[in-house]
Amino acid sequence: QVHLVESGGGLVQAGESLRLSCAISGSAFRVNLMGWYRQAPGKQRELVAIFTTRQATKYGDSVKGRFTISRDNAKNTVSLQMNSLKPEDTAVYYCAADRLGIGSPDAWGQGTLVNVYE
Repeated sequence: QVHLVESGGGLVQAGESLRLSCAISGSAFRVNLMGWYRQAPGKQRELVAIFTTRQATKYGDSVKGRFTISRDNAKNTVSLQMNSLKPEDTAVYYCAADRLGIGSPDAWGQGTLVNVYE
């Protein structure tokens, strides 16, 4: 069974930075740790930054140039460096993984809250 454990969320002022991390707990065999999605109150879950099946990176339009995703395959971790945070970045951030090799996430972490104030 795969568990995704996120860390690094918190309360920050606009313009500041945060770094989120996600680690696989349990069997990581053939699990593709994809990256990050987020869900703000009253909104649908949206893509933030992921590694695609071709190992390229894909970013949501609203975070391009501010967020950077990275991965350590040896440690089975994926991280998200978030700079120049804005209040509209406030959301619960979820780590996502693809266990089936279909290129879409089918496993999620419990989420970590990022709260950005003016």
